[in-house]
Parts: sequence; C-alpha cells; structure tokens
Amino acid sequence: MATTGNGPRGPLGGLRVVELAGIGPGPFAAMLLADLGADVVRVDRPGGAGLGIDPARDLTNRNKRSVLVDLKAPDGPDTVLDLAARADVLIEGYRPGVAERLGVGPEACLARNPKLVYGRMTGWGQHGPLAERAGHDIAYIALTGTLSMIGRPDEPPTVPANLVGDYAGGSLYLVVGILAALQHARTPGGTGQVVDAAIVDGAAHLATMIHGMLAAGGWQDRRGANLLDGGCPFYGSYETADGQYMAVGPLEQRFYDDFVGLLGIADTAPDRNDLARWDELRGAVADRFRTRTRAEWTEVFDGSDACVAPVLSLREAPHHPHLAARATFVDHGGLTQPAPAPRFSATPTSVRTSPALPGADTEAVAADWDVPGLRTTRKDTTP
Repeated sequence: MATTGNGPRGPLGGLRVVELAGIGPGPFAAMLLADLGADVVRVDRPGGAGLGIDPARDLTNRNKRSVLVDLKAPDGPDTVLDLAARADVLIEGYRPGVAERLGVGPEACLARNPKLVYGRMTGWGQHGPLAERAGHDIAYIALTGTLSMIGRPDEPPTVPANLVGDYAGGSLYLVVGILAALQHARTPGGTGQVVDAAIVDGAAHLATMIHGMLAAGGWQDRRGANLLDGGCPFYGSYETADGQYMAVGPLEQRFYDDFVGLLGIADTAPDRNDLARWDELRGAVADRFRTRTRAEWTEVFDGSDACVAPVLSLREAPHHPHLAARATFVDHGGLTQPAPAPRFSATPTSVRTSPALPGADTEAVAADWDVPGLRTTRKDTTP
C-alpha cells in the first residue's frame, strides 16, 4: 500500500473552491475537487456540523483547508462574500432558501463575482412539492424507483449504504455540473451560474439504461427477475463453505463456459438459456460453491476469464494483490483510504494533506486569498 505526502496537485491546480460546511454529498463533492487539485476552503461553523465523526478521521475533508466563520454573526456573511469574490466555485448543501436568508445565496455571491459557479447540493432540488422537506439517501432513491430494483424478490429492498443516492446521484452529478459550468464561464462571453444538483435527478438519471430496457420489454418492473438484479443465476453472489461469498458474473457465453467448467458442473448444469430452469441452475451453482471455502474457490478461478471474484470486506480490500499493485488504497497520516480517482498521465493526483481540522487554516487562507476579515489575530497597531 502506497504512503503519500505532499505530492502532485492534479489537473485542477489553481482552482479556488469555497465549501460551506455540511454533511454527506456536498463535502464528498468538494473532496473530489480537492483530490483533483483545487484549493478547497471549507467554511466551518463554530460547534461543527453535528455529524459526530472525529474531524481528524473525516476523510471527506482531506486535501482541504478550513476556516471558521459564524454566518449568523454580523460580519459572517460579508466574510463569505469576500471569499466568494475570489473563488471560482462555491458549494452549499442547505435547504432551499437558507443560503439566501443567511445572506450568501446565489444572487449576493454572483453580484460580487459574475463568473462564479454556485453549486447547490440537495436531495429534492430547489423547487417542487418536496423541496422544503427533510430527507436522506434512502428516501431519494426510493422515490425514483432505484431502490425498488435492489435486493431479493422475497425480501424488502436492500439498502446500498448511501452510495447510490448521496454519492453517485448527488456528489458526482454536482461535480460534473460544476466542471461543465466552469467551462461555460471561461468561454468568451461566458458567465457564472447556479448548478442545481438534486439527488432525485441524479439517481433517476443513473437508471437510464434500465428505463430503456424496460421500454423495450427487456426488463421486468419487479425486483430479482432480471439479468442484472440478482434474478439471473449467473449474476449474483454465492455463499462458500466458510460462510464467505463469491461474486459471479459470466454473462457472455464464452466466460460462462469457463465458469461452469471450473466450478465443475459443465456436464450437469441446466441450459442457461432456459429461463424456466433458472431456479434449478441457481441451486446447482449454490450447492457447488458450498463445498469449498472462499480462499479455495479464489484459487480455482485465479487467472481465468470466468468473471468470478471473492467478496472482500472493507478491511480486506486494500490488501488484494491487484488493488495493492495499483495503489488503489493509500495510507496517509496513519489512515488507510481510497486513493484519488480517476488517474491522469500529465497531471497526477495524490492525498496531500490529512483531514482539515475546523478553523486550523484560517490565518493561512486569510493571507493566501487576501481576506483580512478572516484573521483570528491582528497585530496591535497602537502607537
């Protein structure tokens, strides 16, 4: 596993981003921009964001700097507007209207900096009947139909942590929107604008291919009945003799032939094209996997094109030989963490700094960004 330090910044070096502290998808989006080299200044509020994670271990704040600003103090909004005037991007994740009430909404920020890209991260979006409602990842993916696809047909839908909604449908779409808006702002005659990144929009968009298959009759609108949702016996996970699991996905015929051959059921397995016998095939595959441990099956399929892999835990994953060879995980400051992604040939990225502690960089940012109002100490100018 690679150990990082003050390494290369990445392709967004020189980009300035203001992040108004929040939780979940907003901080992750800002982390991604920071990983890519942007100078991300997180505006923390006194008392913290209330998530309950030790700030020194909150990896979504790596590669950032932090300043403390009380937006409810008389000079708080003006200090943030001074930062926005010097920034390329601002990210906030409040409910609709909150930033405006605090005095740091899009109109106020764009008045100070017409080229600013103002990124808004919410679950429901800036308008619509639910816009003012509280919510979390599970509600957003539930409403879009995405959650209904995940899990076994005879069980409640499986909750995919908060990866599908918050981070895939939220953070990643916000970053794509920010980068697109930056491109527009930097073209001749281009202006700044507001990016409305709603998790419901992104989570729905992620299922575009599935909607196409549904329209074409190639997808049933029920869980566990399709090729990619666990309904197919050669696309799923199977328990091994030691209570671990192997992931199986040989969709193409040539890969499937390798799979059943190595599994040892090539001569007895039902025809995979006979959907009426899929339950029988699933049973045969399950019975066979239960005869050996995960390590034994991993060795059997090693080096093959059978599209089979062991299901590793979060702590096991960094030690897999392939991920270790690619330095997919790195160690920085004693914390094992996923490395920045994707990779760049000319402008490589790195984990440069540990999670920013609230307010730790206030003086440095005040100097670097020329925002005197941030300073926590001032020299006594009395004669």
